[in-house]
Amino acid sequence: MSATNLLFLPPGEGGDYRWMRIEDARVAAAGEGLPQGDGEVIAVAPADAVSLHWAEIPARSTAQAAAAARLLAAEVSAAPMDELHVAVGEDDAGSRAIGIVNRGAMAGWLNRLAGMGVDPVAVVPAPLLLPRPDQGYVRGSLAGQGVVRGRASGFADEPGFTEIVTGDDPLADLDADTLADMLGAAAATPALDLRQGPFARRRSFAIDWRLVRRLGWLGLAIVAVTLAIDLVRWTKYSFAADATEARIEQVARTALPRGETLVDADRQLAERLSAVRGPGQGFSRTAAAVFSAVRGVPGSELTAMDFQPSGDIRLGVAVDREALATDLKRAIEAQGFTVQASTFVAAGGRITGEFTVRGR
Repeated sequence: MSATNLLFLPPGEGGDYRWMRIEDARVAAAGEGLPQGDGEVIAVAPADAVSLHWAEIPARSTAQAAAAARLLAAEVSAAPMDELHVAVGEDDAGSRAIGIVNRGAMAGWLNRLAGMGVDPVAVVPAPLLLPRPDQGYVRGSLAGQGVVRGRASGFADEPGFTEIVTGDDPLADLDADTLADMLGAAAATPALDLRQGPFARRRSFAIDWRLVRRLGWLGLAIVAVTLAIDLVRWTKYSFAADATEARIEQVARTALPRGETLVDADRQLAERLSAVRGPGQGFSRTAAAVFSAVRGVPGSELTAMDFQPSGDIRLGVAVDREALATDLKRAIEAQGFTVQASTFVAAGGRITGEFTVRGR
């Protein structure tokens, strides 16, 4: 069962501390001194030490809201701003509670509590423990301190002063039982926590070993899944490679001579292709290049063609002029061949000679 302890700070330097223990949203126990038992501690600041105001501050970041609250505080406070601590509450129906307290007082409260081994999770002004009225004001006594709260105000109950502030507005007194029923809700969700900015609670860093173990197992699971994916991919590639190799072997058997033993498909197919087309670049390609060159050089003709075992072609060439022999040689070379020419001689009104054409 969770419990929250309200620790009421004394109004003066030498006053006594009072506490209330909240269990199941009700006051379960109360006493003087420091709270007994476990549970979080919420310190309650005296009503006369905190000036409360309400203002409409648009929804924005905490830092921006605090800056806007300090500007408003500078307008309503006569003390220098460097002596004041300003805290801003959460948005409540379009307005936010603003608490202004002396920096020295705030630091003194926290230092004295720290000296007693108490680190409160929040410091709440006493009037904000009263319920916010729909109209007028409500008044009650908290640990011997009289406090008053209105729709947009909160202050200590002092004879004469309270009547001046409330004027003709209704002022409802809350009995002890009613307050006991309402303190639980107020402690659970305080409208304003003065522990902000330089007085914010410092949270100690602790390693969550359970979370670390969970993250470790999660990391191992990710690594295992990644390795499994790679294993499946490698297996798939292996099966695909085997299938491709089998297909190549099947195609190679159809291209090789019947009955030939398949040892190295790539080498055997290359040898088969070389035997079919001939050495070098093959007869067909070499002859096609020669015929194309002859057609492109008017006045030239072939008188002989001999395909050699080495892949070279020996050509007998006859041209009308000696310059045409040079043109024909260049035309053949332009198609990727090397041409070696013999000595051309004049015979029967024509220039004749031989070309040896081989692949580069």
